[in-house]
Amino acid sequence: MLIYIFLMMNVLTFVVFGLDKWKARRGRWRVPEATLLALAALGGSVGAWLAMQLFRHKTQKKKFRYGVPVMFVLQLVVVVLSVNVLILH
Repeated sequence: MLIYIFLMMNVLTFVVFGLDKWKARRGRWRVPEATLLALAALGGSVGAWLAMQLFRHKTQKKKFRYGVPVMFVLQLVVVVLSVNVLILH
């Protein structure tokens, strides 16, 4: 069940990053950076990173360039520790 939540969060984050890039190209209302970062922090770091690379979006902003990979590492640590706790019990 948790893997599906993780997968959906990353798909959602990827789509929202792509939508923001689409809106940026057309001069439309944008998704707030706080929303993009929150999605990445809430489990969507892989989707955020993939979208950043594919759409070349937010790659020059330091808080995204460094923040998203840091969030990924932290999320990876949480997953590894959670799996270890499940295995040990």
